[in-house]
Amino acid sequence: MLFLVNPVASSVTARRQVIIHKLLTADHEVERVDTTHRGHATELAADAARSGFEAVVVMGGDGTLNEAANGLAGTSTALVALPGGSTNVFARTIGLSDDPIEATMSMIEAMNAGEVKRIGLGSVNGRYFLFHTGVGWDARLVRQVEKRAKVKKYASHPLFIWCGLETFFGLYDRKNPHFSITYEDGVRVDGGYFSVILNTNPYTYVGTTPFSLSPDATLDRPLAAVTMTKMKSLSFLRLMFATLRSPDATTRSSIVDYRADLFGATIEAYHPTPYQVDGDDCGDEMRLEFLFHPEALNLVMPLQD
Repeated sequence: MLFLVNPVASSVTARRQVIIHKLLTADHEVERVDTTHRGHATELAADAARSGFEAVVVMGGDGTLNEAANGLAGTSTALVALPGGSTNVFARTIGLSDDPIEATMSMIEAMNAGEVKRIGLGSVNGRYFLFHTGVGWDARLVRQVEKRAKVKKYASHPLFIWCGLETFFGLYDRKNPHFSITYEDGVRVDGGYFSVILNTNPYTYVGTTPFSLSPDATLDRPLAAVTMTKMKSLSFLRLMFATLRSPDATTRSSIVDYRADLFGATIEAYHPTPYQVDGDDCGDEMRLEFLFHPEALNLVMPLQD
């Protein structure tokens, strides 16, 4: 297997790298490599698949995991996720501990048991995503966080909250809509302010609390779409708090257009609009085409208790 490490990720330390490498090499033949630039994990994972590696173990944040998944999609090489970032949405979603060493021990047990599942992935404009793509407000938020990358390593959750408030109240237009979304059945919804297309749920975590947007977004089903059609302060913030209490709050909200089991959708922006993929700022676009790809990736899953 290939042990792929992002050495600058928030939770990656020299000590943890040594311990995890020793744990992996106890039962497996392991080659270790570090990422050095944006997109490097995609290149390394794709090379590993072409070279016949059985698995790529990724220690990094959600962005590094996303890059590796893009290199492995459509191959037989399995992705092994380890938490190494600040939030670790995908690793926690599949049931891993947020502690990298505990998670490693769980995944070694799963690999030895052959617990590999073929999962579906979403894609936007040809780039795969593991858990979601956000269009609008949250992508602008991610951009603000990335401008403070040094702070993120030490105060990730407070930084996200600060950037969320900063973006909501001062950096994102909540008076005028930004895009329309057209679903695979031809239904078009105009006046979109903010949208999240989900491959899994929760959307993220607030501390240890899952922030859920869709009860229908799972690795066993196609995509779900949550589109805000209004962003007035009270109604939007009320919905945000409701999602912390109920996983289906968005399905009942009057300010949300909610769709599940989607194989495709298209967002057409009224002006260049930011979007993020698995927490990675991808710039601004006028048109975003979403597709669901069933059985696209081999994923090692932790054993269920």
